[in-house]
Amino acid sequence: MKKLIANTVKLQAYFNFTFVLSIIACITLLFDYGFQKSLDIEINLVVFYQVTLSFGVIAFVLRLLRMAHKPKIPVFLFDIISTLYTLIIIVNQLVHLIGVLDYNFLHHDTWLSIAVLLMFIREFSEIRIQYKRTLLNPAQLFILSFLFIILIGALLLKLPLATSQGISFLDAIFTSTSAVCVTGLIVVDTATAFTQFGQTIIMILIQVGGLGILTFASYFSFFFKGKSSYENQLTLSEITNAKRLSEVFTTFKRIIIITFGIELIGAILIYFNLNAKDFIHVGDQLFFAVFHSISAFCNAGFSILSDGIADPQFKFNYGFQIILIGLFILGGLGFPIFSNIFNYTRRFVIRNLFFWRKNQLDNKPWVLNLNSRIILITTFFLIFFGTLLFLELEFDNTLAEHESLYGKFVTALFGATTPRTAGFNTFDFGDIRFPTFMLIMFLMWVGASPGSTGGGIKTTTLAVATLNLLSIAKGKSKIEIYRREISMRTVQRAFAVISLSLIMIGFGITMVSIFNPDLSLKEIAFECFSAFSTVGLTVGITTKLSSLSKVVIILLMFVGRVSMLSILIAIFKRTKHKNYRYPMEEISIN
Repeated sequence: MKKLIANTVKLQAYFNFTFVLSIIACITLLFDYGFQKSLDIEINLVVFYQVTLSFGVIAFVLRLLRMAHKPKIPVFLFDIISTLYTLIIIVNQLVHLIGVLDYNFLHHDTWLSIAVLLMFIREFSEIRIQYKRTLLNPAQLFILSFLFIILIGALLLKLPLATSQGISFLDAIFTSTSAVCVTGLIVVDTATAFTQFGQTIIMILIQVGGLGILTFASYFSFFFKGKSSYENQLTLSEITNAKRLSEVFTTFKRIIIITFGIELIGAILIYFNLNAKDFIHVGDQLFFAVFHSISAFCNAGFSILSDGIADPQFKFNYGFQIILIGLFILGGLGFPIFSNIFNYTRRFVIRNLFFWRKNQLDNKPWVLNLNSRIILITTFFLIFFGTLLFLELEFDNTLAEHESLYGKFVTALFGATTPRTAGFNTFDFGDIRFPTFMLIMFLMWVGASPGSTGGGIKTTTLAVATLNLLSIAKGKSKIEIYRREISMRTVQRAFAVISLSLIMIGFGITMVSIFNPDLSLKEIAFECFSAFSTVGLTVGITTKLSSLSKVVIILLMFVGRVSMLSILIAIFKRTKHKNYRYPMEEISIN
């Protein structure tokens, strides 16, 4: 028995050592890609990667030998495929080290980097992650995770090979915050200031910021282990708003599959809607497609074009623009809506096309729930009336250069949907008329839907506030829609979100106007609405902001992403529910 325990301890020590080695290898990768090195250092790094990967292969074999029960098929396939891939990489690198050395091959070997990252993911998934609710509540954990990624992102963007000529730490923090908070405001040109390595860092920050680092870390840990503690599930359920604890990791799985699936389809469609003559080689075209697909679906608004989509080579590419519109509309709907629509569509198809199987369906009267109905209706009205108004107001202004009615319509649709936190531009927003300017600010303020990658006060908040106004006007004491009553807690949260958003935007406008008195109120208001709603649109003043104004915009982007309500919940201690009520009184409002 003692021998068995001793062997187990030794194995665990080896696995811990392998995990630490994988972390060191990942840090070394950053050094490898971020700094200039001599050929001798390149060779030594490749040898170190080979040694690290060899330890990873041995760890896989040891796990396989000590398995007491049959492993899950997906996990087993991942281990087999990644291990075979790693072995091929090790042998391939040995051939190059023993044979003729190729400096370019060693420096640009992304396949080796992928093998190291796969090893890190596998070793990280074996670490037991425990969330202590007594130490950090879910809101605090959520906020700190974003702060951590922003800081790491800023440090990565400061690497010498991430930029063309280097940037200040404040600009790195600004860019990292804008990427993680999926905003899109920039103080340096993403196309020229950053190398492809730096642009890749920004793309990864957008992806992690859009989904959340906790989504990745928690799901991969659960994927390999197949279990999680009750405390972990309770914490994550509050972050994901899962109705049941059993749905937490199912929700994570759906989020990851939906995100990567749509982004992959989007990248393929973008790739085939581009003109190959606009790119030096296929790799650049592919990177362009992937970058813009991720940026669009995550509603980030980052582009590796200096003028954005308003670039002369792309502003008339309506097929490309329609794909972007589809991506950021889908990204702005929210992951719960995808799941609900999928279930509704599946039941509809079975009932109407495979009717002989309809007895297998349970009699569920409300498949498309109230939340989905409100979001879809509100989104439709915002897009429909926003497009019509934009078309009417800008027909002979910013839309005049588009000769065909189809081109004008696509540009108007783009202009009406991009303010709802997407942040891409197909024209100069400084040229729009004042009524259009006010329309854009309203759409930015509303933003996307809850549970999505977008910001703003959210479509449901606007819908609940509107329904509450109609209910009061009709003399009703409660809000009713589709034979359902909206809870008072929902109404309270909606008006709290509206109040806090206006307070924060007002604070931002006041501070920026103090720190940049040379800018007009119109320009500052547009910038602050854009930052808080994580939109990323600008009238061209972002690069003119002073250092203190940049700090204010950074704060607005961060608060807009994590929400001011979450920050207040993180700060204030929750009071225990007490079973009494004081006498109720009316207070004069108007």
